[in-house]
Amino acid sequence: MKKNRLVPLFLILFILSFLFLTFFSEAKTSSNKQKLNLLLITIDTLRPDRLSCYSSEYLSTPHIDRIAQKGILFKRAFAHVPLTLPSHVSIMLGTIPPYHGVHDNSHFIVRDEFLTLAEHLKSYGYATGAFVGAFPLDSRFGLTQGFDVYDDHYGSKSSQEFSFVERRAEVVVEKAVDWLGKQNRPWFLWIHCFDPHQRYDPPEPFKSKYKDNLYNGEVAYVDFALGQLFDFLKEENLENNTLIIFTADHGESLGEHGESTHGYFAYNSTLWVPLIISFPGATAKEIEDEVCHVDIYPTVCDMLGIKKPPFLQGFSLSPLIKGKKIPKREIYFESLYPYYSRGWAPLKGFIREDEKFIDSPIPEYYNLAQDFRESLNLASSKNLKELKVKLEKIIKEKSYADKIENEPKIDRETQEKLRSLGYVASIQISRKKVFTPKDDLKTLLPYQSMLMKAMGAYHHGRMEEGIKLLKKIIADRKDFDLAYTYLATIYKDQKKFRLAVETLKEGLQNNPNNYKIITTSGIFLTEVGQYDEAINVLQRGLKIIDYDPEIWNYLGIAYWRKKDYDKALAAYQRALALDNDYPIVFNNLGSLYLSIFLKTKEPQKYQKSIESFKRALELDPNYASAYNGLGAAYSQGGNIERAIFCWEKAVELKPDFTFPLYNLGLAYLAKGNKQKALDYFNRYKTANYRFLSPGEKRELDNLIRKCKESP
Repeated sequence: MKKNRLVPLFLILFILSFLFLTFFSEAKTSSNKQKLNLLLITIDTLRPDRLSCYSSEYLSTPHIDRIAQKGILFKRAFAHVPLTLPSHVSIMLGTIPPYHGVHDNSHFIVRDEFLTLAEHLKSYGYATGAFVGAFPLDSRFGLTQGFDVYDDHYGSKSSQEFSFVERRAEVVVEKAVDWLGKQNRPWFLWIHCFDPHQRYDPPEPFKSKYKDNLYNGEVAYVDFALGQLFDFLKEENLENNTLIIFTADHGESLGEHGESTHGYFAYNSTLWVPLIISFPGATAKEIEDEVCHVDIYPTVCDMLGIKKPPFLQGFSLSPLIKGKKIPKREIYFESLYPYYSRGWAPLKGFIREDEKFIDSPIPEYYNLAQDFRESLNLASSKNLKELKVKLEKIIKEKSYADKIENEPKIDRETQEKLRSLGYVASIQISRKKVFTPKDDLKTLLPYQSMLMKAMGAYHHGRMEEGIKLLKKIIADRKDFDLAYTYLATIYKDQKKFRLAVETLKEGLQNNPNNYKIITTSGIFLTEVGQYDEAINVLQRGLKIIDYDPEIWNYLGIAYWRKKDYDKALAAYQRALALDNDYPIVFNNLGSLYLSIFLKTKEPQKYQKSIESFKRALELDPNYASAYNGLGAAYSQGGNIERAIFCWEKAVELKPDFTFPLYNLGLAYLAKGNKQKALDYFNRYKTANYRFLSPGEKRELDNLIRKCKESP
């Protein structure tokens, strides 16, 4: 018989405590190891059929295909809005527009009380970074909530230019990869690439290879840029602990249904989006069920093992991934951009399994199983009253923000930058409540098409063709505000300032309460030197909206040029209070302080001038105007070498920039370097001679003669 061996109680407790601590430590370590990172990639304006994992008809996208080959591809995913900002808000909030209240790119801001996906993940210890490609997702729209880093630096562009406020995919990816390399805890990274958006202008070699279809070239280029990201994930062994979600905000019509781009109609050409979900251990699979943007947030929660907020309106797609089903439901969609910008008929609808209902003055119904391209409208054979009641019920049950005061709130600089992307944005003082077939978007499509043709003509240098089209729109539609502002901008580019001002005055006569025409008029009047009239018009605009940094900026310019420095300073300070990283205002503030210094000789004002110009350059290192201003400040301070450096940098960035060209001519002439002075004066003459007054021409010619004189 064996003798019992009693273990002392204290030793048992010690062993148990050791085992508990060891288990807890191992469990904690294991939990950290298993905590997945999240990579969300959204590509602007991307049709699924341009990805070779969806269709082999158009081009090859091998890098995006890599994700599909290791993940789940959803063949029927839909956006809720064919526009950038509201689509991304739906993704980041997990709710549809009637709930979050953001209906288009130009009138709305995300409300602070909503819990974004970034905020939710941040509360679970995630590092959060966003790197976006274009202005519709600028930080001022509110999607910064919850992000440690929200990189939206695209540089400075004049709001009066027809130009794109964007940066290429390679730049976005490079900045994102740099951020990733610094992370030492679980992270959520959102990358947004804007490139497939019109105007289509891919870099080489994609531009040459796809010269017959530049949209396809943009998609191929984005695939190439993302390849660098995916290679980094593989090299750093991040693929094995990262959940990747790839989608688009919306598609592109490319002429289908008469729409050249997007944002107007709500057909599948712009609502159908790619959706690919890849995660460690996933088996390649295709899913036919209809899913949508609001499903992304709850899916992330399930796959990361975190709690789902109660307000989410989508379904987690985890059951579908596991071979199960999700409940049947209606997928709501809308296109309200023409309504908010022009007062045209709103467009709303829903998708339910294989049927799609579009509610508008001329209603539409499609059987998607048989007619995914929506070529045959079956509305005449359906009970439209029942479908309308169902739509009203969806909106009523899903609404939140629209039930409370949520007036459009966005500034004019925003509106004009969005205009450069082809969007129209104008505050409507009052909107119609009853619409007839003449207000239907299908009826009004010819004017939208005419506008896009005018834009295309302008971009390709066919100014007179663009002018003719815009005049035709104005003749037919006195309420089409963008026709006036586009036409005025073309005249301005042609240096026909009188015609530009007259065009805007006509627009104001026909649309006396149109904020965009009011403020554009004020800005143009400022630029042509009619400062008193400009101030009156800009103040008229402030009575409609007083939170627009652009209008305060131009009010400051008008007062500065009138030498009313106190009012100019107050206006600039108001602009910066509304947007504190606005390089244009810092540049103008530098000029104001320099003017005050020249008047008062106060050293403090000189220093503030230098600081303001430098701050503008910190925000935009390629800002030629700020280099010119900084050069002028150094020149007035007696530091001619620094002045020359800044002016040469300005003309390096903008070769036909007349102010620094002239300043460099004067500076080198004063230094005795007549050859360099002559070079700069000749460049100035080439760029600006025909716009000079007779006296200015004589002065320039005299300077050029001095440069040619022998010592």
